Amino acid sequence: MPEDAVSEPEPVSGRGASGHGGSGHGASGRGASGRVVVLAGGTSAAGRAVARALLASGARVVTVGSRRDNLDAVAAELPGVHTELCDLTAEAEVADLAERIHARFGRVDGLIHLVGGWRGGGGLAGQSDDDYRALEVGLTALRHASRAFDAGLRASDAGRLAIVSSTAVERPLAGGANYAAVKAASEAWTRAVAQGFAKAARDAATDVSGAAVIFRVTALAGLEDVLAASVVDLWSHDAAELNDRVIALTPPEAPAHP
Repeated sequence: MPEDAVSEPEPVSGRGASGHGGSGHGASGRGASGRVVVLAGGTSAAGRAVARALLASGARVVTVGSRRDNLDAVAAELPGVHTELCDLTAEAEVADLAERIHARFGRVDGLIHLVGGWRGGGGLAGQSDDDYRALEVGLTALRHASRAFDAGLRASDAGRLAIVSSTAVERPLAGGANYAAVKAASEAWTRAVAQGFAKAARDAATDVSGAAVIFRVTALAGLEDVLAASVVDLWSHDAAELNDRVIALTPPEAPAHP
């Protein structure tokens, strides 16, 4: 395999915290406690669920959004969350954001990318440029944020990058072609980040400490708490176990009735 190649990602299933982990390379016995985690696009219901779970685990949370009213609502609902106003599609603003966060907290241990949404329908003929441009915002934000925080995540002893993708990548439909294309590109970008983590460790003759992970859902609505538990769980596993992995998020299993 060429030096810069990565293996095919290995899909696994997640129903919140999986309960198997370690405290070896790129993990910590303290889990997410004390970690500085940035939630890009974190004012949504999913972002609030993730922030709530991280706070409960002892992490320090930075929620980033583009609307001050939404950020104020998050701050009122979740005391302890630090909020930052930023247009994540503006490269210079994201670079300034990374500098502010590093200046305030001294480091970054996680970047959870939650920018995205759905637009589509109407078959292939309905895949308009307007819809594509609206969806592409998520990919642009991911590119800017992952580059701005890359050095910080590599410097962490347990840096984590995670995105939320879709099962549409596996089986795209004509009415969701724009959506699936953007999600596929976002997965490719995230896998490139994973390769960068692995190559940097290999070049330094050290164990990999950073991990880039893809969470896949059929629909995120109703899985906010599952996503939140899975994000917290990222710091309970070794980086080598997580890096370049696809984790399918599914609803919790209903308890069996006697």
